[in-house]
Amino acid sequence: MATKTASKSTKATNGRSTTARSTPARSTAKKSMTSEMENSKFHELFVEQLKDIYWAEKHLVKALGKMQKAATTAELVDCISEHVEVTKGQVERLEQIFELLGKKPQGKKCPAMEGLIEEGEEVIADTEADSMVRDAGIIIASQKIEHYEIASYGCLRTLAQKMGHDEIADLLQQTLDEEKEADTLLTSVAENNVNEEALSE
Repeated sequence: MATKTASKSTKATNGRSTTARSTPARSTAKKSMTSEMENSKFHELFVEQLKDIYWAEKHLVKALGKMQKAATTAELVDCISEHVEVTKGQVERLEQIFELLGKKPQGKKCPAMEGLIEEGEEVIADTEADSMVRDAGIIIASQKIEHYEIASYGCLRTLAQKMGHDEIADLLQQTLDEEKEADTLLTSVAENNVNEEALSE
């Protein structure tokens, strides 16, 4: 999740994404992919994993809104609020990737993200409102989500590179960088005051 300072770089990233969407890169992606590759099990795995993370990101937008409402610390609330916008941009970036592959954006239920979202909801239900303990729990749940996304986007980028989808790999790298930044920022919020105050409650 990103703070207001980090949002400037996020907007710039989203700007690059928008610029890339307006370029005739779709034909480049198609040229680099032979019919043999397109029909391969490896490429099928790549597309299925894209569907998985697409479903995850779209459902995460709603889940982040719930976490934002449940958070107490202003810094954490700002982090979540900013990352909601970042996540919406990531959804658009995935849609761009589907277009580059000549496919309709389509999600496939992601059991892992579904479980992580449910875990976040349990944290909120099991902690007191307006408490630092709840904020600490929200950060833990959020970082588990970030680590899942970091693993997912890192693997997808590597698969894209292997198949020569250079532009797609670059788009996935942008999202990977955002997720790593979010994880770092969450750690900062926790270490700055949340954990210390939660310990004294």
